[in-house]
Amino acid sequence: MRNPGIAAVLSLIIPGVGQIYNGKILRGIFWLIITPGFWIGTGGLLGWVCHIIAAWTAYNYAKENPYRIFQAQS
Repeated sequence: MRNPGIAAVLSLIIPGVGQIYNGKILRGIFWLIITPGFWIGTGGLLGWVCHIIAAWTAYNYAKENPYRIFQAQS
């Protein structure tokens, strides 16, 4: 099971890690790249916004999709 609280905290610590925890690897990589870019590019002005959005999206995905679905590989 996915825990929304864990997903949110992970993304608050390092943006994108909550998405990776949820199994959304590309979204996680996106946030890992975009958030530092906003921190550096705006002098910290918009970096915190990306941090909050990353945590919120990780939380919502884990809340809406609490179970991991494993598919058998052929």
